[in-house]
Amino acid sequence: MANRNLDRKIATNLSETYRQLRKSRGREYSLEQYRSPTINYPTSEEFQDLEYIRHTWKTGDRYFKLAHEYYGDSTYWWVIALFNKKPTENHVKMGSTVYIPQPLDRVLLYCSVQ
Repeated sequence: MANRNLDRKIATNLSETYRQLRKSRGREYSLEQYRSPTINYPTSEEFQDLEYIRHTWKTGDRYFKLAHEYYGDSTYWWVIALFNKKPTENHVKMGSTVYIPQPLDRVLLYCSVQ
């Protein structure tokens, strides 16, 4: 399984809002947090270089289940969400077509995380 925090930037939080949290963790003056990653969206040329499996959304479908079925690893659920521009399952309507981009190694190359 990939370590999603491997190359993430770390920020020092000095905000007064988090003072009580810092104190409870023994970090009186600062708290380190992972920054939200930026995921590059593939270019139109990169899109054309991929293949897609069509999946009709049905009752019980979840991104993590589709990632497990098509990629063998449920932690890649975000790839399906990203490529369909539907951040959560609540954004997908019953009967909608969801596209599963393939092959995963190329997809991940095009979706570099910064």
